[in-house]
Amino acid sequence: MSYQFDQDTQLQQVGEHQFKGTVSAGWNIGDNPNGGYLVSLVSAAIADCLPHPDPLSFTTHFLRPGVGGGEFHIDVDVVRVGRTLSTVRARLTQEGKTRLEVMAAYGDLSTPAGVSADMTLEAPEMPEPERCIPRTGELQNIDIALVNKLDVMLHPELARPGESEVPEIAGWIRFPDGREPDARAMLLFCDTFPPSPFGVLGVVGWVPTIELTVHVRRRPAPGWVQARFVTDDLNDGRMVETGCLWDSTGQLVAQSRQIGLVMRRD
Repeated sequence: MSYQFDQDTQLQQVGEHQFKGTVSAGWNIGDNPNGGYLVSLVSAAIADCLPHPDPLSFTTHFLRPGVGGGEFHIDVDVVRVGRTLSTVRARLTQEGKTRLEVMAAYGDLSTPAGVSADMTLEAPEMPEPERCIPRTGELQNIDIALVNKLDVMLHPELARPGESEVPEIAGWIRFPDGREPDARAMLLFCDTFPPSPFGVLGVVGWVPTIELTVHVRRRPAPGWVQARFVTDDLNDGRMVETGCLWDSTGQLVAQSRQIGLVMRRD
């Protein structure tokens, strides 16, 4: 079975470590493709170039918004391939302009690389998905095509912008067509929830990401993925947000940190 996410991240190889395809407008937020979706395109290209299957650290600099429905090109530069770790650079361009620059480390999360210890972050208490509120465009007063590609369920006490008075968003996420989560999907899931400052500020406007780093910690178990994102600092329109994802067994599967801009609508 071919799932929607895999169909929408299909690539055509056009040279050694070079790929092209079309950005699906079905992943837009407003007029622009979701950043996590664009990252997923790059991660698909990288996966074809390395022997190691799992993204361990994935840092993306967002230079410009993507163009929904437009052709893209991805160039991958394999910096080093080692026994347990591969390092790679990549860029996504559209209309002759670089949109994303990526630096990533890949390994195999099914193979131990050293010492283990009982040190981790436990999942917080969360209402079950059926008791949460679906993410919709109405909540943010903007068209969000993305919500037709993912089931994003928001904690009922945090879902409505400006009501919670805390800079936090939390909830659950999964693919609606039955595709189970994997390590690559964590890169997408870390960038598909509403911005956490909205809990305090309301829908102030646009919150573009400058840089996003995702650390994938474990391969997720099947089922819903639990998420929590918190703004650590917001000053002069620049915010820092940290996030965590836990799988259906309560295991921490990814952590994220991003710096973004909080901009008022014109």
